[in-house]
Amino acid sequence: MFYKVCLALIIIGGINWGLIGLLNFNLVAFLFGGGNLFTRIIYILVGIGAICSIPALFSGDCNNCDM
Repeated sequence: MFYKVCLALIIIGGINWGLIGLLNFNLVAFLFGGGNLFTRIIYILVGIGAICSIPALFSGDCNNCDM
């Protein structure tokens, strides 16, 4: 369950960064307001989710890999 939450946060962050890069549109700031505490908390949670997912990158358990 923990890793699914981390994956969901990474997907949210990836979509947001993709929109920023393609359209110069920050979805998180648009939905929750720019610069407020709640927006910062979302950014922090996305970062924590990404950091907690780093070990999965180096684990030998890859069910979807063809390597």
